[in-house]
Amino acid sequence: MLVATTRKPSDDRGQLYSGDRGTAISLNNIVVSIPPDRNRTVGKVQWPLLLKPDPEKEFAVLSVGKIGSQRAVLKWARKNRKGKRQVLIFVHGFNNTYADAVFRFAQIVHDTGTDAAPILFTWPSRGDPFDYLYDKESTIYSRRALEDLILQATKSPDVADVTILAHSMGAWLTAEALRDIAMRDQTIPAKVRNVVFASPDIDIDVFRRQFIEMGATRPHFTIFTSTNDKALQVSRLLSGGISRVGGTDLRPYVPVLEELGVSVIDTSDITPSDPLGHTAFADTPGIVRLLGRRLAGQSLAGEEASYADKIGVAAVGIAGSAARVAVAAPAAVISPKAREILKRELSSDRGQIVDGRISY
Repeated sequence: MLVATTRKPSDDRGQLYSGDRGTAISLNNIVVSIPPDRNRTVGKVQWPLLLKPDPEKEFAVLSVGKIGSQRAVLKWARKNRKGKRQVLIFVHGFNNTYADAVFRFAQIVHDTGTDAAPILFTWPSRGDPFDYLYDKESTIYSRRALEDLILQATKSPDVADVTILAHSMGAWLTAEALRDIAMRDQTIPAKVRNVVFASPDIDIDVFRRQFIEMGATRPHFTIFTSTNDKALQVSRLLSGGISRVGGTDLRPYVPVLEELGVSVIDTSDITPSDPLGHTAFADTPGIVRLLGRRLAGQSLAGEEASYADKIGVAAVGIAGSAARVAVAAPAAVISPKAREILKRELSSDRGQIVDGRISY
């Protein structure tokens, strides 16, 4: 994967980048090894316990290469393009270290089987649940860097389609970047066709304004929501009692949202492994397999389907291959202990979409 970051290089020899803010965007090419499928569960990241991980049982970084400049994004895209010339940009959420972001994105790419060229944008999150405000301001600090990355990807003749997947606070950063691009350039590049927000931690009034200011040529948006998301309930308290987009029941507004190019997947009926319910769509293998079977090979553009099918088809739309990516989305955003929670998977594997809600 190509990893772009606004983090400061770490003084710790065991880490590439810290949670502090760097003075410029840094680019690396990183290769991650994932254990054989027989030794792992879909949606699970097996963290290395020792400095030298066991590749049969744990995720491991095989190589790290420095990329000199943003122009190198064009060369990277040419070297890593696949048949359909698709790019997937992932923007992580609050309370993620550099390693959290790299390993989770590697898991997403592997488990969904996407053939899109993977690009990770990781901003300066300290990986501490008590640094919420620092992380929020770090997204603002990183906004222009994400804009430049998106624009560099769309300028490449080796890229025909860009999908952006953003989780939690990363959705706020992505919405701000797209809004700024639209206001500065009068439009969002046509190659940015689909944007997926998983549990977006965005003030619902602010998102309405961001959405309007993106203009008439917006990409298609898909929003994963849950009214039982306790992390977003805390965020709501910290933000003056204003509802967060990812914690709101948007189903009553579906007819209007569909006309605006927004689809909704509500996961409120799922009993999550994560006690905060912030990653319910991500930590249940049954959902990954259900939506993978249901959505594989389907694209958002021009679909004619029932309401329940539409919110399914809209899940990602990496055209022609992996509309499964959003259901395998990012790591829990609570504390390092949350990694252990990911080891506990729900036993049921029989999910279904009923009236726009995924249930068991």
